[in-house]
Order: sequence, then C-alpha cells, then structure tokens
Amino acid sequence: MRFAEENRKKLIKSYKIDKKSTYDIAQDFNTYPNKILRALKYLGVQIRTKSSAQSNALKTGKHKHPTKGKTRSEETKYKISEGMAKHWNDMSDEERKKRSEQSKKQWDSMSERDRFEMRQKASTAVLKASREGSKIEKFVYKGLTDRGYNVSFHKRGLIDPKFEVDLFVQDLKTVIEIDGPAHFLPIWGEEALQKNIRSDAQKSGLILSGGYVMIRVKNISKTISQKTQRDMLNAIISHLEKIENKFPKKGKRYIEFEV
Repeated sequence: MRFAEENRKKLIKSYKIDKKSTYDIAQDFNTYPNKILRALKYLGVQIRTKSSAQSNALKTGKHKHPTKGKTRSEETKYKISEGMAKHWNDMSDEERKKRSEQSKKQWDSMSERDRFEMRQKASTAVLKASREGSKIEKFVYKGLTDRGYNVSFHKRGLIDPKFEVDLFVQDLKTVIEIDGPAHFLPIWGEEALQKNIRSDAQKSGLILSGGYVMIRVKNISKTISQKTQRDMLNAIISHLEKIENKFPKKGKRYIEFEV
C-alpha cells in the first residue's frame, strides 16, 4: 500500500505516541478515517478497541459523552418520528401500484415448486437470521472487515431502540440492509408484503433523517451461491468507495440495487 509506506513514520507516531484517533489523523492528511485504518492495519499496528478509543477520546477531552447531561427535546423526537415514514409517504400511489404489480408479476411467473421451496427457505432463514444473522450478512461483514472497514453487525439503537440494522459502516455513516425475497415478493401474501415494505420504508426514512446513507440490497437470487455473495460484496464496496471519495448530498443518500 503506497500511502502507508510513504507515511509510515508519521502514521505510527500519530496513532501510537500522540494517541490520535483515525479521524484526527485523517484530518491531518485530508483524507478519510477508513483509509487511515487500512494503512495502520497494513503496517501491522494493533488497532485500539472501540471502547478503548472512546475512553481515550473522553480522557483527552476531544469527545464529550454522547448522552451525559443531555435530554432529547420533544421537537427533535417529533422530527425523527416524522422522518420514519417520510420515505414511504412521499411515494406516489402510482409508484406504489407499480412496485406491487412488479412484485406480483415476478411471483406469478414462478412455478408452484419454486414458490414452495422459496417459502420453506424463507421460513428457515428468517428464524435463523433473527437469532444469529443470515449467511450472506456474515459473508459481507467478513469481507468488509477484511478490507479494513469498521463495521458493526446487527447494530441496535442507531437512531431508535426499536430498530436493528444489518450492517453499519461507522466511519462512512452508512447503513447496509440485505433484503431477502419476503421484502419484495408476496411469499406470505400481498398484505404481509405491504407490511414489510412499509416497515422497510419507515426504517429507511428514519436512517436518512439522521443524516446517514442507506444502502438496500435486494437479493433476488434463488440460491445463495459463492458468486452471488462475491457479486454482492463487490457491488457494496463499489458504493462505499464512492461514498468515501465524496459523501453524498441530502436526497442522494438512498441507494438500492439488486443481486
């Protein structure tokens, strides 16, 4: 890694001796924290744990405790709650109908055997994912962390304690949701599908209202092959690199694609 080699001494001194955070070092180099993190890992520097980093920031006075002495105003609570459903409510009736018809058309085109197998797989996957996360979520999580991204797995309470997100890339303020077929196909019927769509839209609205980027991946493949997993990971990384180069403006922070 050329950047790491060219700045070896300064990077190590800033992190290990000066006790600077990756964010502060990134400011010195006019770059992003994730690039600094990858460079430090490349140089074999032991990265501080999240709790250790927070403790160091509090001790040095660089960060204030996020909740100590603070109460969330009613106005803020109202704005957040309004943001929850904004993405769904702003969708026109024509767009909702179009999405519903697309889902129904895709479902109707499948054979009875394919529908039966998909219901079985979805039922098993939902139960397992609720306990430990899905196979593809784990694959993406490992792939991103191996590349130096600071990722939280199944993070709860990012904006609201009721919501849990699949993956959260902290340095890039980006949430990644990996949606199985039940999120966009009427596997359990049209009513259940609309409920899922509404819930997803509420979560997206809440995330976006907090200033985060939302990446939603629609996994439309019948089987989760290694190629599917690699394609998904590469597509996500491509979007993260764009976000890293330039954080998107408001109104451009919702990203959705199919794999």
